[in-house]
Amino acid sequence: MNPRVHLLIAAPVALAAVVACSSMMPPPPMSFFVTSVNPGKGADFGGLAGADKHCQTLAAAAGAGARTWHAYLSTTNPSVNARDRIGTGPWRNQKGEVIATSVDDLHSANNKLTKQTALTETGAVVNGRGDTPNMHDVLTGSTADGRAADQNCANWTSGTAGSAIVGHSDRTGLDESAPAKSWNASHPTRGCGMDALKTTGGAGLLYCFAVN
Repeated sequence: MNPRVHLLIAAPVALAAVVACSSMMPPPPMSFFVTSVNPGKGADFGGLAGADKHCQTLAAAAGAGARTWHAYLSTTNPSVNARDRIGTGPWRNQKGEVIATSVDDLHSANNKLTKQTALTETGAVVNGRGDTPNMHDVLTGSTADGRAADQNCANWTSGTAGSAIVGHSDRTGLDESAPAKSWNASHPTRGCGMDALKTTGGAGLLYCFAVN
């Protein structure tokens, strides 16, 4: 056979093998997710340590427990900014899709958080506006730039009194305003217990980030 003909035949075969091999490769490791459930006490996680433990437990159940996970939460007295406790990025969801490349990117209009990318640790889409029940309110206690806001359910230790700032995981709300589209600073809740969180479209969910 003419060597040139042999090369023409071999090239598509080799390319097909590469494509097939690539399709069999697992996605890059998950480093971000929205919690699929609340531990059962509304916004009372037992403080930041308890919230981090909740993230770690869910990550371990999903096969990502080897990494260190922190909840995206801010507190006051002492003041702790959510943006300072989540590592440096980049962060990928359960499907391996990059949702942000850095802390600054995450807190910019360039981040890739949407209803279809803000997935749970199992890869499920979180119910958003228009779904029943709506669960898009995610607890943050933060301003749009990731710093501590005044409302945080007693630094995440109260399931009764107070309120907390939430963001919309689907980036949509009652109108087209910036807060309605904010993933981390949309509005305060009506309370800190599960029943109160549900009234504005929440289920006591958190954003979790791998810090390593």
